[in-house]
Amino acid sequence: MARGARLLLVVALLAALLAVVLQLYRLRKPRLWTGEELSVYNGTDEGLPILLGILGSVFDVTKGRSHYGPGGGYHHFAGRDASRAFVSGNFTGDGLTDSLQGLSSSEVNSIVDWRKFYFERYMFAGKLIGRYYDSQGNPTKYLKGVEVKAKRGAQLLEKQKSEEAKIPSCNSKWSQQEGGEVWCDTGYPRLVRRPGDIALTGQISQRCACFQEDELNKPGLVTYEGCDHLSKSCKVN
Repeated sequence: MARGARLLLVVALLAALLAVVLQLYRLRKPRLWTGEELSVYNGTDEGLPILLGILGSVFDVTKGRSHYGPGGGYHHFAGRDASRAFVSGNFTGDGLTDSLQGLSSSEVNSIVDWRKFYFERYMFAGKLIGRYYDSQGNPTKYLKGVEVKAKRGAQLLEKQKSEEAKIPSCNSKWSQQEGGEVWCDTGYPRLVRRPGDIALTGQISQRCACFQEDELNKPGLVTYEGCDHLSKSCKVN
């Protein structure tokens, strides 16, 4: 290879390296993004960083390329704000959206916790203009409403934990051969509705808790099917 050709090659390599350095510098400085701009950084171009948005905050997740790049388990989050999917588990079509409409306060609080995770683990790269931030980078009313709902969800969750701590939960085990079993070291197993579930999740669920004999006539307690009234252990399906 002639000396001039080698020189041109070196110059080209240096120019490419400089372009990469400038690109990284721009990403390290938080900025405002449009959805179209963000979509370019979806991991399909190995020469570019990988970005994702959550509640309008944009993060550089390039160090997790094996997870966020093509073929990775979290690739569907790359290049977009798919806040809803963090709790819905719907990673196709309409599920990959930043809208939280219809989610419970508990679910919204979980998404806020995910945002906290990204602030702690990854580099903040800016804000996404749209639902959560306006064109000046200011929080929208929608984001403020999400923050309030999440705070309410966190308060309700703490209240639920406090109420449940007053009544010990059952021990439990399960095996494919023997099925499930719940039991109490002290007291008797009963199904009881979880306090605050309607406000937290919009649904009603039950847990197994241990009650003393003089408490078994409390309203709302359900004996496991096929289990004796004063049995300390019960088989469950």
